[in-house]
Amino acid sequence: MQKSNERPNFPQKTREEIKAEREAKKAAKAAAKIIKINNNKVDNKNADPMANCKISARTEKTIIATEKNDKENTSQSSGIGIQSDTFEGKNERKSKAELRAERRAKQEAQRAVKQQQQLSKDNVKNKELLKSHIEIVESECLVKKNIVKEDAHEVNLFKHLYKERELSSFNVATVNSNIHPVIVKLGVQYANKIIVGSNARCLALLSAIKQVIQDFEKPVQADFIRGLETALQKSMAYLHHCRPLAVSMQNAMRFLKWQMTQLSSTLSDEDAKNRLQGIIDTYILEQIQLADKAISITIQTKISNGNVILTYGYSSLIQKILVDAHASGKQFRVIVVDGRPWLEGKEQLRRLVKHGIECSYILINALSFIMPEVNKVFLGAHAILANGAVMSRVGTAQVALIARAFNVPVLVACETHKSSERVQTDSIVYNELGNADDLVNYQSNDNSKKSVLSNWRTKKSLNLLNITYDVTPADLVTAVVTELAILPCTSVPVILRIKPSEI
Repeated sequence: MQKSNERPNFPQKTREEIKAEREAKKAAKAAAKIIKINNNKVDNKNADPMANCKISARTEKTIIATEKNDKENTSQSSGIGIQSDTFEGKNERKSKAELRAERRAKQEAQRAVKQQQQLSKDNVKNKELLKSHIEIVESECLVKKNIVKEDAHEVNLFKHLYKERELSSFNVATVNSNIHPVIVKLGVQYANKIIVGSNARCLALLSAIKQVIQDFEKPVQADFIRGLETALQKSMAYLHHCRPLAVSMQNAMRFLKWQMTQLSSTLSDEDAKNRLQGIIDTYILEQIQLADKAISITIQTKISNGNVILTYGYSSLIQKILVDAHASGKQFRVIVVDGRPWLEGKEQLRRLVKHGIECSYILINALSFIMPEVNKVFLGAHAILANGAVMSRVGTAQVALIARAFNVPVLVACETHKSSERVQTDSIVYNELGNADDLVNYQSNDNSKKSVLSNWRTKKSLNLLNITYDVTPADLVTAVVTELAILPCTSVPVILRIKPSEI
């Protein structure tokens, strides 16, 4: 009988068995460490491989290092397998514990080898994806370099305007099935400068919108007003791509959309169409035609017999004022100042001479020589801003500045529907860019004579800028003549407040 103080007789492990267990633990730790290192490498590769365009050399080095590590790890794992196999040949007769330890070591080694093989396959896939990604980024870098070379003549101060023009540039003649043909035609006319001028563009837009409303068909399972708003939104987006919208156009569309929300839901589609077309006709009559007539009557009181009146470029409102004043019997002379590249003053000169008004025509570079003869300066406007600044065709600010130097009063004729809540102190933040080549091309009697700037793109240090508008500060303008009254520029916020909120 066994005594209680004696220990039970457990099978003792031999030295070979202990060594086998230790080797198995070492092999498992080595395999786990290899897997962890390789996973970290793969994560680092996939984190942000395309940080910049110069990544290709760095990633090639990491790929080579990864391949070396794969080879070393494979050789290590295969060595582990060989070591585990050698244990079988040492002793043919082994205990059960020794056999279990050897099988466990062999299984762990095989598992480590399989994991390493799977990891190497994943690494190959990651390398292929990484290489393809590198090729894509390198091609993008080449494209960017080409774009930089093509746009080497951009003026840095107006970079945002170049980007806006690139985003909106496309073939305006492309017909979209969702856009009414009259809108497509209008967009082409805007883009080709066939219809120019703030009032002319607004009138053409409202006439086209009337046609769109007339031909609009309500979509199935949709409200008439909602469907019409969607169609008008697409049309305005198309027109904006053709040419940026004028302030008068934006105000007119804002007024129309507000009126659409006020329509009763009980109206039939035909009644709603007739109501909207009537609203557009009323807007044209009150905000443009009657407003121009009121401004013409008001400003005629400032014209005396024998006056010399200077105007710049072409303005339909200024033309109406001068023609009405001449028809009323006033005797005066007009000096038309013009500037490149559009030379709109030629059209103004032609229309005034047609009505028998005595005119002179000069370019803007001779303005300071003719200014001592001038009694008053009449200017048109693209928009009048909330801070009193006047936004008009480029060159207007120069005319107002020279007139101020000679103490000549400057009157700006502008309807209130051109009032804008935007505040702008310069011509840089918001403007419209024209084609720089328009500054080079000019009509000459001598066709053999080329412009000095004909090859301007070959000169790296030469950049041409053709902006459409400039901003005249309020202190250079004597008064703004509106259909309400003759007001100082600082009263523009009052105009915005008393006008209906929808304007």
